[in-house]
Parts: sequence; C-alpha cells; structure tokens
Amino acid sequence: MNIENVAASLNRVSGSVASMLKVALRSRRVPALKTEAPVRSLTVMGNGPSLRGVLEGDRAVLRDCDLMAVNFAPNTSAFFELRPKYLVLADPHFFYVSASDGDPNVVRLWENLHRVNWPLLLLVPVRFAAAARTLAEAGNQHNKNGQLQIKTFNTTPAEGLRSVNHWLFDCRLAMPRPRNVLIASLMLGIWLGYKDIRIVGADHTWSQSLWVDDMNRVVSVQPHFYEDKKEELDRVAAEYAGYHLHDILRSLTVAFESYHHIASYATQRGVRITNLTPGSMIDAFPRSL
Repeated sequence: MNIENVAASLNRVSGSVASMLKVALRSRRVPALKTEAPVRSLTVMGNGPSLRGVLEGDRAVLRDCDLMAVNFAPNTSAFFELRPKYLVLADPHFFYVSASDGDPNVVRLWENLHRVNWPLLLLVPVRFAAAARTLAEAGNQHNKNGQLQIKTFNTTPAEGLRSVNHWLFDCRLAMPRPRNVLIASLMLGIWLGYKDIRIVGADHTWSQSLWVDDMNRVVSVQPHFYEDKKEELDRVAAEYAGYHLHDILRSLTVAFESYHHIASYATQRGVRITNLTPGSMIDAFPRSL
C-alpha cells in the first residue's frame, strides 16, 4: 500500500471518528418516520425554475404518487392545488422568530400552514422542534382539524468510512453533509420507506448565475419556480455578502458530493432515485426526462 492510500485510509478513519463525536454531541434519538411501507412512489419537488414548466404543462409526473414540497412552497397557489403529503423545512431562517419577524415571507409561510386542511407531515431538524411546534400551535385556532403534524430528523453530517456512515444513516442519526434542503429531503424519502423516489425542480444551475462584481462582491442568483419577493432577494444578497468565491464554490462541491453519497446509500438499500429535472446539474442519479 503506497503512502497516498495510507493517507486516504487514515483520513477516512479520522472522518468517522469525528462524525461519531458529532453524533454524540448533536444528534438525538427520533421517533420512526414510517408506520408501514409506502405503496406509491415519492416525488420530491425542488423549487427550481424548471418546476414552473411541470406545473404549467404536463403534471403527469405529479400524479399517482406522494408529493414532498420544500421551503417556501406553501407561499404558492400550487401548494394548495397539489396538497403534498410532506413539507421539509431545514434552514434556521424558518424557525428563529426574532430573525424572521421582519421577513414577511416567513410570516406568510406559517400563516399559510395554518390554512392547511389536509393531512400534512412537516419535517424539521430536531434542534428546531420546539420552535416549529410553537409556531404551528399559534395557528391552532385557524387549524382546528389538527391536520399539520410535526416530526423531526437529525442533520448531523457524517463523513469517513462508508460502512460507518451507512450505519449512522440507518439509525437516522446522521446524513451526508446537508448543504441544501434537497439533500435532507432525499434522505427523508429513504427513511420514510420509499423504494422509488423521483426528483423534479432540482435545476441546481447556480454556477451559471454566479459572478463577482467590480466591488469584489460575490453575486449568486438563485431563481425559483415562483417569483421571489424583493425582501427575499435582499436577504439572500445580504447572506452572501460575507462570503468569498472560494467559499461558495467549496459549498457547491460539498452539495454535489453529498448527492453521490446518497446515491451509494440508496443503491445499497434497494432504493431507486431518478432525476426528472431537464438541464439539472446533479450528476449522481440516473435521468428520465
């Protein structure tokens, strides 16, 4: 075994040790997400601009399957038309009331969730469970049927030896580094017991809308299938203000690598994940357009 292989092996072992420590400190035992194996496929709806074509054109890929929505989807009319079975919120911005008081998009999101009149499972990181329940209970007077239920998941990142990672994934104590909500959503789909998972609206074409202006500020345009309000555009711009280009590119690398870790885990667990998004930059899953 040459020096490079030894170094790589040591890095994987150290990565697993670090992951186990993170799990011990951050992760919590969470209730099972499923009571019985789903009989239908799951379609995860990203918020990329290509989803607009699905919603305005042929919705066949959204029929005869369970739907999982993410992030600000409740602020759209499509959310109430499609009545998804799941909603995933992962960004802290959705839960810190003091930070979101000034964001009308977040306020509107929770107001819309209070209007839900079909069974909806809201999936949130375990560390935000209390905040999510408080925000959900604020609408009890409007949502008297109790249709909105909350379950939690761990977002602790696992790296290192594949066998250790997969064991942590099976225990739902960790997941591949969750750089975005789609990574968490795919892991949740597997944990929910789905054997056929499809992805739509996952353009991930961020690198095509990334540049540096004459003030050396990184600009990243992240379009969605809905029209972003000025407040959200300003928030994203402010969030990126403190980052350099290498920070953004490193984050993109982590995200795309995480998809390959998910693909490996899904294959070993007999789960098929198919990307139905035209022009998607994700190269980890087979395409079916």
